[in-house]
Amino acid sequence: MKKLFLWLIIILLALNTNAQNDTTLNAKENYSLRKKLVYIGGASIYTGTMVGLYSMWYKDYPMNGFHFINDNHEWLQMDKLGHATTSYHVGRLGYEAFKWSGASEKTALWVGGFSGSIFLTTIETLDGFSAEWGASPGDLIANTSGSVLFIGQQLLWNEQRIMLKTSFHTTSFAQYRPDLLGSNLPQRLIKDYNGQTYWLSCNIASFLPPKSLFPKWLNIAFGYGAEGMTGSNSNSIIYKGNTIPSFNRYRQYYLSLDIETSRIKPKNRFLKFVLKGISFIKIPFPTLEINSQNQIKGHWLYF
Repeated sequence: MKKLFLWLIIILLALNTNAQNDTTLNAKENYSLRKKLVYIGGASIYTGTMVGLYSMWYKDYPMNGFHFINDNHEWLQMDKLGHATTSYHVGRLGYEAFKWSGASEKTALWVGGFSGSIFLTTIETLDGFSAEWGASPGDLIANTSGSVLFIGQQLLWNEQRIMLKTSFHTTSFAQYRPDLLGSNLPQRLIKDYNGQTYWLSCNIASFLPPKSLFPKWLNIAFGYGAEGMTGSNSNSIIYKGNTIPSFNRYRQYYLSLDIETSRIKPKNRFLKFVLKGISFIKIPFPTLEINSQNQIKGHWLYF
C-alpha cells in the first residue's frame, strides 16, 4: 500500500506539472499565483498522503520508541532501487514545479530536487516509530541517492542525461504468495519484485557534439532485476498448507536501448503532455540479459 501511494504521487505530480507547463504556452500567469499553487498544492498532497498512510497502514499497529532495522538483505536490494527511483522522479517533478512558480534556480534545485528525499524520509520516520517495522538506513541512503543523482546532473550539465526508470512484466511467482506478491495485475505491478526492473537510461546524444545527427531521443539502458523470490529474506516452503516449489533466488543484469520520451517534441500539445508524463517508464526493446546463474539470454522484446 505504501508503494502504491508513492507511485500514484509520481503520476499525479507528472500530470500536474505537465499541465502547468502546457498552460504557459498560451497565457502569462502571475508568478505570485503560481507560487501559491505550488506551495498549497504541495502541502496538500504531502499532508493528505501522510494522513492516508497513517490511517491505512500505521494506526492498527502499536507504536514504539524510534528504532532502526537492517533490511538491506531483503528482496536482493530491489526495494532499495525502488526507493531511489521514486526519490529521483519526485525530486525532478518538484524542481519543475518550483521553476514554473518563478522560484530561483537555487530554490528549485535544492528544495524541489530534495523533495523526494524529504517525502520518503517522513515515511521512514513513521516506520521508525512503528513496533512492526523500523527505520531503514539502507532506505535513507537510497532516498538520498535518487535526489543526488538529479541534483548532481543539474549542477553539472543543467539537464538530465542519465535517468532512473522502471519496467514491469508478469511472472509465475506471484501465484504462490498472492498475499505478498499480489493476487491481481494492479497489485502485482506494485508488489511483485520478480517482475520489476530498474534502469539507468543514458541519453547518448547529450554526450556527443551539438551538431551530431544522432537521434536525441535514443538512449542506452542498463538494468537490474531479480527473480525466484517468494519471500523477502528467503523463500517460503509452505503457504496455507500448500507446498511451494523450490526456486533459486538470482540477480539479473540487462543491456538494452530506450526511448527518452521527454526529448521528443511533437507539435501536438496533448501528445507532448503524454510523452513527458511517461518518461519514468523504460520503453520495451530487444534486451541482453546476464544473470548470477551464469546464463546469457536474449529477449526479443523485454518489459
